[in-house]
Amino acid sequence: MSYTHIAPSELVAKLGSLAEDEWIVDVREPHEWDYYHLDEAILMPMNSIPGRLDELPRDKTLYIICAHGVRSEMVSRYLDESGYDRVVNVTGGMAAVAALLGFEYD
Repeated sequence: MSYTHIAPSELVAKLGSLAEDEWIVDVREPHEWDYYHLDEAILMPMNSIPGRLDELPRDKTLYIICAHGVRSEMVSRYLDESGYDRVVNVTGGMAAVAALLGFEYD
């Protein structure tokens, strides 16, 4: 395993100052995204990843996030096995990030 992990607090600290070569990829489903999401993220549901690899640059750091960290772990492993070497799984997922940011729920 050559991908790494980042704590939700570390990702939150990066928000607003992401470098040009850093992307946040949200692998949840559209209805989860609609509930709450990070403005800096791009939505790419987990099951769409294999058919959309050409949209993910290999020369950027990809922070992979899902709801709780399970799907993002699987996607991180898949990207690692597909030759991406700058993959970072966000542990705890959007639930942990949202709790840190104090997102309001409807």
